[in-house]
Amino acid sequence: MRDELLDPRPGPEDEPVEEELGLRPRRLDDFVGQRELKEHLSILLEAARRRGQPADHLLFAGPPGLGKTSLAGIVANELGVRMHVTSGPAIERAGDLAALLSNLEPGDVLFVDEIHRLSRAVEEVLYPAMEDFQVDLLLGKGPAARSIRLDVSPFTLIGATTRTGLITGPLRDRFGLVARLEFYDADDLEAIVVRTAGILAVDATREGAREIAGRARGTPRIANRLLRRVRDFAEVRAAGVVDQTAAQAGLLLFGVDEIGLDKVDRAVLRSLCERFNGGPVGLKTLAISIGEPEETVEDVYEPFLIQQGLVIRTPRGRLATPAAWAHLGLAAPPPGQSGLF
Repeated sequence: MRDELLDPRPGPEDEPVEEELGLRPRRLDDFVGQRELKEHLSILLEAARRRGQPADHLLFAGPPGLGKTSLAGIVANELGVRMHVTSGPAIERAGDLAALLSNLEPGDVLFVDEIHRLSRAVEEVLYPAMEDFQVDLLLGKGPAARSIRLDVSPFTLIGATTRTGLITGPLRDRFGLVARLEFYDADDLEAIVVRTAGILAVDATREGAREIAGRARGTPRIANRLLRRVRDFAEVRAAGVVDQTAAQAGLLLFGVDEIGLDKVDRAVLRSLCERFNGGPVGLKTLAISIGEPEETVEDVYEPFLIQQGLVIRTPRGRLATPAAWAHLGLAAPPPGQSGLF
């Protein structure tokens, strides 16, 4: 079981702050994007501070890389408490959860990543802990078994999930705030790239940051990763400055095109258009054609292609849209010769 303890309260060894927590913002005001969620959190946290009580339990949902873990750390930091970090798959038994909860100090934050992967037995133990700050444990087996109830310190549970639909209704209803993080627009991503460049001491221009932001697929984690790759390119092949020219050349070298598609994304489109004449084609066949597992194609690559209007899911299979043909520089088939026309 993994249980990492982060203490957001500054001490003499915590300087500089960014060396301790990397690129993650520590305050709500420093968090870029998600304006509506930030407003909700600011009210919730201020109310908790005024009452001198732990904040309500929070559930953050959304695709990977949008800032769920960062927001959990911000909540702990704004409240001046510690954050204990674990994940759903790491809590295998009810006793593991009881051990975690018994180590919490009053007001602490327990952050559970991928909370939808908690086992049902662990989830049942979590219910009274969330509502009454008590844990029911069964000791022994058979006729000699007995139940005991342990008190735990009042705490705030923050869950993060990429699959909201897999969270059971009873667990979801026990969260005081259920928030879905949205993809970021280009302006917010540009601000994130500029901030990251300052932290990493990267000499970057606004135009270079804008070029990176436009290819980051609406995701801060991808934007930061692309900045690092362009920084490497600029230091080795250019003058060391991340400007628009260096960003375009570096991203081209690393296979990221102007709308953020990478090598595998384009392989999916080429397979649809060139091998299967635009479709329809089944997921299994499509996955085999590009040498990737079905779940990887369905969960990692297809969502962005669908968001960009390049692929359509139908009961008959996947179809390439006219935008997909145009993006690849191919001529779409005549009407009647493709599943979409």
